[in-house]
Amino acid sequence: MNIKQTLTSIIKVISTILISTAIGLELWNLYAVAANINIPGILNPIFWVERFAVSCHFLEGIIAAFYAPSKKKMPIQYGIYTFFVGTVGLLELFSKKSEDICNIEAKH
Repeated sequence: MNIKQTLTSIIKVISTILISTAIGLELWNLYAVAANINIPGILNPIFWVERFAVSCHFLEGIIAAFYAPSKKKMPIQYGIYTFFVGTVGLLELFSKKSEDICNIEAKH
């Protein structure tokens, strides 16, 4: 396994953990607001960063779902995958290697 594949795998794992954590933080924030619980003000920048990250990943997921059929992939499945792994999912979708694999599968 080369360094690029190793780095990509590490990014996927870290991204999935961070996005899952961001979703958990947002759910906790919504619960705190609904239950009228005060959250320390020092956490506000963290909430803004996680909202930005989740929004970016959501947009990437939509883009991936839109283009997935042209790459012979299931839209919802690939959109969710890209939501969790981020830009790496889009890079995989649009890579030349992905196109080569699709062409080989289409010939068989």
